[in-house]
Amino acid sequence: MKKILIVEDEKNMRFLLQEELKEEGYEVSAVSNADEALELLEREAGFDIVTIDIEMEGMNGLELAGVLRKRFPSIKLVLLTAYTHYKHDLSSWAADTYVVKSPDFVELKATIAGLIDGQSRQDI
Repeated sequence: MKKILIVEDEKNMRFLLQEELKEEGYEVSAVSNADEALELLEREAGFDIVTIDIEMEGMNGLELAGVLRKRFPSIKLVLLTAYTHYKHDLSSWAADTYVVKSPDFVELKATIAGLIDGQSRQDI
C-alpha cells in the first residue's frame, strides 16, 4: 500500500483530503504544518508522496518543498493550493507537480495515481 502524507493547515480540508485518499486505498497520515511534517518524516520512513498546502503559517509550502527535495529526494511532492498564480512561481518547481484544489479532488487523485505509476511532471 502506498503511503501519503498530507500537510494542510485547514482542519476541515485536511480531514477531507485524508478521507478521500484513504477511500482510494492509500495509507494516509496528516499534519497541520511544515514542522510537524519534518518531524514525522524523520521519525517514520516509507512515505511515497507528500501533498503540501502552499499557504501555511510559519514555513510555507514552497519552502517546505525545497527542504523536502533536499532531505528526501525520493519522495514525490505535490503542491496543493487554491491559488493558480503559484504555478508560475519558479520555487514551485521544487515539487513534482502542482494541483489547484477542487471540491471533488479528481485532479489530485489522478495526479497521485500518475506519480505512483511513475509518470513524469510532463506526462501528468
